[in-house]
Amino acid sequence: AYWAWSWDELASYDLPATVGFVFQQTGQKLHYVGHSMGTLTALSAFSEAKLVDKIKSAALLSPVAYLTSMTTPIGRAAATAFAGEMLGALGVAEFDPKGAVGTMFLELVCAMPGVKCYDLMASLTGPNCCLNDSTVDMFLKYELQPTSVRTLVHFSQTFRRGVITKYDYGSSTANMAAYGQSSPPEYHMSNIPHHLPLMLCYGGGDMLSDVKDVQLLLNDLSNHDADKLVAQLVNEYAHLDFVMGVNAEQVVYDGLIAFFDKHS
Repeated sequence: AYWAWSWDELASYDLPATVGFVFQQTGQKLHYVGHSMGTLTALSAFSEAKLVDKIKSAALLSPVAYLTSMTTPIGRAAATAFAGEMLGALGVAEFDPKGAVGTMFLELVCAMPGVKCYDLMASLTGPNCCLNDSTVDMFLKYELQPTSVRTLVHFSQTFRRGVITKYDYGSSTANMAAYGQSSPPEYHMSNIPHHLPLMLCYGGGDMLSDVKDVQLLLNDLSNHDADKLVAQLVNEYAHLDFVMGVNAEQVVYDGLIAFFDKHS
């Protein structure tokens, strides 16, 4: 029961609780920074008019919304093979990449045709340009963290269907019980308030947040107030460079802080 959640719950409960707590303690609206799934949860919440009254602006690094063009070999293989559903059918609710199930799962995926896992990080994220050895050591020591199998299933649903919806429970009866309709409701990113300042930073080498998928998100935001939307493409960056790149301060963060200052 503890693991019976997907990123829907992060957008609906966890993020509003965290932001609400800080807002309550400080009496001030927040600037938000998210990376990868931390962008998806924020975008989903914003699209349902959550948090918007407590946020000054949001910077989204390696933004994840659409996943259809994801090119990471491990991610595509896992999503195509319905890996999350397989684990769910085995009665596994927690996915710990470093545990027995996670190791077995990786071995299964890495044995698939066309998947080379000799460089696991690059196979997952793309060819990061700007990480040093100590940063990689730190990453491997503390990441990847456990998540719910339902989150993996949810991501694979998004990848396979090309639309961003709430979690599909797998039957019209279960969806009806959860949502009052036979299929899961869609998140409409075009519903994000047009006046909310957004900065999107994405990488040309990112295999998880592919440039084509980010463009689909930008298309959804085409009616956003022009002075409230900034998009920065860093050609040489992949998925992890945005949080661990040795030159990220100059390439990304200085501009990010300037964006926050402009919208304070």
